Amino acid sequence: MIHEDELYQYEEEFRDTMATVDEKGKRIWVYPKKPKGAFHNARIWVTIILLGTLFSGPFITINGRPFLLLNVFERKFIILGQAFWPQDFFLLALLLIIFFVFIILFTVVFGRVWCGWACPQTIFMEMVFRKIEYWIEGDANQQRKLDNGPLNAAKIRKKGLKHLIFIAIAILISHTVMAYLIGIDQLLLVVTESPSKNMAGFIGIVAFTGIFYWVFAFFREQACVTVCPYGRLQGVLLDKKSIAVMYDWLRGEPRGRLKKGVIQEDKGDCIDCKLCVHACPTGIDIRNGTQLDCVNCTACIDACDDVMLKINKPKGLIRYSSHEAIEKGMQKLFTPRVAAYSVVLVALVAILGFSLATRSDIEVTVLKVPGQLYQKTDDGQISNLYNLQFVNKTFDEVKLEVKVEDMPMAQMSKVGDGEIIVKPNASAEGVFFIKIPREKLMKAKTSLKIGIYSNGELIEETTTKFLAPIQVKLN
Repeated sequence: MIHEDELYQYEEEFRDTMATVDEKGKRIWVYPKKPKGAFHNARIWVTIILLGTLFSGPFITINGRPFLLLNVFERKFIILGQAFWPQDFFLLALLLIIFFVFIILFTVVFGRVWCGWACPQTIFMEMVFRKIEYWIEGDANQQRKLDNGPLNAAKIRKKGLKHLIFIAIAILISHTVMAYLIGIDQLLLVVTESPSKNMAGFIGIVAFTGIFYWVFAFFREQACVTVCPYGRLQGVLLDKKSIAVMYDWLRGEPRGRLKKGVIQEDKGDCIDCKLCVHACPTGIDIRNGTQLDCVNCTACIDACDDVMLKINKPKGLIRYSSHEAIEKGMQKLFTPRVAAYSVVLVALVAILGFSLATRSDIEVTVLKVPGQLYQKTDDGQISNLYNLQFVNKTFDEVKLEVKVEDMPMAQMSKVGDGEIIVKPNASAEGVFFIKIPREKLMKAKTSLKIGIYSNGELIEETTTKFLAPIQVKLN
């Protein structure tokens, strides 16, 4: 007879082990049952929209600018048609913080819905690569039989075709990723020209192809279970009020096999068919409660609902709910914790909006030339030498003029001939003299306001210090 403590220890054993690793630490290959149902159909439509957006993204432009470009190599980023440069690091960092706070807030309320419905890893694995496996090798039992069977012509044909298609999709994904990193125009050069002319781009595509093929063909659910830090964050972010894929233990327990023609009043609705386990792509038993392995893919919900319909029981034994909603019959989404995260998110968005609204398209840095203090000219003026650096954040060439704003008698002239012309998405610099009559300078350091003009319009202002000899007043 099993003691109560031993029974509890046995039932809680899943918390100390991984569903995809055996006692010896060897990988347990998961063969999930082919999913079907209302939630799966909804996920198909979401997948079509998301993958359509992903693969069309590099070709979408806003005012002639890419929809999204994350060129870390040239430190050039374009998000929704807005260009960001290294000088805009604060804005990019703020944007990332907003994204992470939003994910945290969303997770606190809705659990790991992102993983099951929008994460690229889940979408490609479950909605693309596994679909191909089902099409070529059949459902879970057929796949298991094929893998355990002898190496014959049929096995070689099926496995070869499957991996050939996997490699083709990995190549497509790698080219798409490179398009977001270097731009579609540069990618076309990498594809159409000899690899020797664009070796870095060629190596990048090969490396990405290998990584994607390995992840989706072999590593699979381990990316979510062992690598992705988001799953580990669930232990911190989720609470009893968070919505996730839940098993209604009050309704389902105690479990019992269904006996034909017999009404079992002492049993719950769960007939222990284990179809929810067979459908899970990470191999867990959702009836054990929320686990970090669960990606909220809803495969178990569809499998259970199908069984409930067949045995004339109401659907929803496994459903989107919260621990508190099942336990107490009440659901409260807006909690003090959610309110706190919401306030932080709104504040960050407001700061980002203000920063973007006041952001200048032309950035100017004024620096005194090292080793130079000031010079006295023959006509009684004091001159300082400055190095001005201009950054054009726009996609148009600009012609600039520089003036001293708050001292009309100040003269500003560029060293050497030529106008100040800054190319699109580029920088330029020049050396300038500023001359001011000595009698107008009362201090050793005078603050000057420098105005930057384009087509006669003031577009940016900055300040600098002007050095001069100290004026000595005699009584």
